[in-house]
Amino acid sequence: MVKITGPTNLELRKLIALLRKNKKGLWKRVANDLAKPTRQRRRVNLARINRSSLDGETVIVPGKVLGDGAISKKITIAAFAFSEIAKKKIKNSGSSHVKIEELLSKNPEAKGVKPVSYTHLTLPTKRIV
Repeated sequence: MVKITGPTNLELRKLIALLRKNKKGLWKRVANDLAKPTRQRRRVNLARINRSSLDGETVIVPGKVLGDGAISKKITIAAFAFSEIAKKKIKNSGSSHVKIEELLSKNPEAKGVKPVSYTHLTLPTKRIV
């Protein structure tokens, strides 16, 4: 018997397949991040989103948004999942939250969408002394 690999959540599997059909760079990268094991998937707090975004931006988190911190800007946050506390804080700040599927249908080209939490993946090319 063949063991199933990848996510077992059917909603997540459908989303990954939908994102991979799009073939745009950002959507492909989000699909690859969502296909990772649960422990390796992104979990980002509101404080980090607030620090790394500008007023009026649309940001995407390929994972779950957690409610630690506060949002002081009016932004749109797209993610696979949100904690209940994060949803309340986002709504109270005047910002909005959407599922990744909704953002994909509204913006298939991913124009103006900023990924959050990728900064730690890039390594410096030169060593600064």
